[in-house]
Amino acid sequence: MRGNEVRNRESVVNSRKLMAALILTSIAALVTPAWAQTYPDHAVRLIIPFPPGGSIDTLGRILTDKLATLWGQSVFIENRAGAGGMVGSSVAAQAAPDGYTMSFGGQFMAANVTIAPSANFDPVKSFTPLILVATGQDVLMVPADSPFHSVKEVVDYAKAHPGELTYASLGIGSSGQLASTLFSEVTGITLQHVPYNSFSQAVTDVSAGRISLWLTTLGGSIGHIQAGKLRALAVSGPTRAALLPDVPTFDELGVAYGNDTSWYALFAPAGTPPAIVDKINAATNKILADADMKERATKLGFRLVGGTPEQLGTHLRSEIDKWAKVAKAAGLVGAKD
Repeated sequence: MRGNEVRNRESVVNSRKLMAALILTSIAALVTPAWAQTYPDHAVRLIIPFPPGGSIDTLGRILTDKLATLWGQSVFIENRAGAGGMVGSSVAAQAAPDGYTMSFGGQFMAANVTIAPSANFDPVKSFTPLILVATGQDVLMVPADSPFHSVKEVVDYAKAHPGELTYASLGIGSSGQLASTLFSEVTGITLQHVPYNSFSQAVTDVSAGRISLWLTTLGGSIGHIQAGKLRALAVSGPTRAALLPDVPTFDELGVAYGNDTSWYALFAPAGTPPAIVDKINAATNKILADADMKERATKLGFRLVGGTPEQLGTHLRSEIDKWAKVAKAAGLVGAKD
C-alpha cells in the first residue's frame, strides 16, 4: 500500500509539473508578440570574437551605429578575442536568447567544427541565424620586390620547387591557412605554412620578403597594397575588387578558387523568439541597402549580402561541408584540441 501511495503521489507531482510547463508555454506564446513590438527597449550587445581595430571590427561598428540610430537604442560592441573566434562565440552561445545579445560569426565557425570538434558550442545547434551581412574578398599577395608578377608564375615555380615557397597565416586553422590550402589544392602545388600570432608581424615579414606569399582578406591588406609594400596578383569572387580594378579574379585566370571564402553574419543564441529574429533581420536588411553603408563597406573590401535567416542557415551548413573537406585534406582535423 505504501508503495502505491508513493507512486500515486509522484504521478500527481509529475502531472502538476506538466500542467505548469504547458501554462508557461501558453503564456510565452501570448506574451512574445507583444514583447517583440517593443524590442529593443534597452541596450543591445554585439559580440565580436576578434580584437578591436581590424576590418571586421570596423564593419561591426558601422553596423551597430546604424542599428542604434534606427532603433533609438544603444547597440554596443564587446570584443571577446581568443582561439580564432571560438572564445567570443562560446560566450555568445551561452547568453540569454532574448535578442539582446548577438554575435558576429563567420567562416571560422564552419571550419572549427572539424578543426576543433571538442568546442563547447555547435554552430548549428547553439545559434539562431539572423542574417548574412557580408563577404570579404580574398587577395593573393607577394612582396613588392618579388620576382612573381602573376599567379601563373607562382604556380609554375611552386610546381618546379615543391615546398620551397612559404605562405603566412594568422595561425593553425585560421581562415588564411584554409584559404591557402584551398589555393594549393586547386592549383596542384605544395607550399610551406608559416603561422603568425599577429597581423602586424605577418605583414612586416611578407613585405620584407621573408615570406613568399600571403592570401588573406582584402580589407586588412588594401592599405599595404596601395602603399606599394605588397603586390596583389588575384582576388576572389565573381567580379574584380572595386579597390583594385586592375587586379584579375582567380576565375579570370582559370583558377577554380571559387567565391569569397570569408563571410560575416549575425547570430543570436538558440531559442531566440522568431518575432525578434524577424525584427533584427528586417532592420539589418534595411541598413545593408543604405548607400552610405554600401560605400563604407566597399572601402573595407566587403560585399554586402543580406537575405533571410533561412538563407544564412543554409549557407552555414554548406560552409561546414566545404571546409571539412579542406581541413581534412590539410590534416587539420582536431588540430586545435
